[in-house]
Amino acid sequence: MFKNKTLLITGGTGSFGNAVLRRFLDTDIKEIRIFSRDEKKQDDMRHKLSNRKVKFYIGNVRDKRSVDYAMRGVDYVFHAAALKQVPSCEFFPVEAVQTNVLGTENVLDSAIEFNVKRVVVLSTDKAVYPINAMGISKALMEKVAIAKARNLGKDPETVITCTRYGNVMASRGSVIPLFIKQIKEGKDLTVTDPKMTRFMMTLDDAVDLVIYAFQNGKSGDLFVQKSPASAIGDLAKSILQLYKVKNNIKVIGTRHGEKLFETLVNREEMTKAIDMGDYYRIPADIRDLNYEQYFSKGEKDISQIEDYHSHNTKRLNIEETKNLLLKLEIIRKDLSL
Repeated sequence: MFKNKTLLITGGTGSFGNAVLRRFLDTDIKEIRIFSRDEKKQDDMRHKLSNRKVKFYIGNVRDKRSVDYAMRGVDYVFHAAALKQVPSCEFFPVEAVQTNVLGTENVLDSAIEFNVKRVVVLSTDKAVYPINAMGISKALMEKVAIAKARNLGKDPETVITCTRYGNVMASRGSVIPLFIKQIKEGKDLTVTDPKMTRFMMTLDDAVDLVIYAFQNGKSGDLFVQKSPASAIGDLAKSILQLYKVKNNIKVIGTRHGEKLFETLVNREEMTKAIDMGDYYRIPADIRDLNYEQYFSKGEKDISQIEDYHSHNTKRLNIEETKNLLLKLEIIRKDLSL
């Protein structure tokens, strides 16, 4: 499907963009456009890759004119640009709205105007029952994407789908690089709550999910990959064992806007979720604004269904967590594997 096609990745200098590049550079794709506002990261990527298939566009999803410039001639879009750090979004929630909500609308509007064939929008488990500004902005981002898809009607020229995934291991700003840094500096490993659980996905899993949604999604669909989870305390112990060190684990308490566990699919969504094996496909609600349907009819079985969250998915023990960690390049390099 990607042969001789042009792919635009917004936020393409991030962890996800780099993972997509590793996957696609040696294929018969025609061009990959990296769109971001970070000139330094783009320059680093340009010198590292030296590949003519990759084109770089400076811009910001908040500025539709810059998005339009990058969108011309594009076949497909992976929309990964976002503000993702929970604490910073807590203190600057309007910034999260500007990028995650209004920026997403700019990308979708531009894709529709330039007849892009498919757009995949990347979301997070924090969008489900959100308690922090980042999650709330991502939840609204999903609503914007699904509403755009619904308004385009059946068989649209631009198919818009969403993906929602949990903690991407070793992505920028995540806890695993922090633990490794603390180990190398001989410091205590700082854990918020040892019993806190998080879904665990590798970057390759995240790319697989986006490609699966790209290949299988109908307009307005939301896709979730079934993922195991690990307790944060077990994750810290697993890394200590892999590095064969005995740094202490220091419990510092829950940070701004953090949950004990994360939910990937809420029970309302589970009533209509389609089990695709390794994935859940959640089709869009395609009803129109008919108040009788919304207020006179309901789901009788919804109270019997449970959310899909990191406390009731498969829980990894320490050995299983270590095996998963050994898939990470950052750890394999440190351990000379």
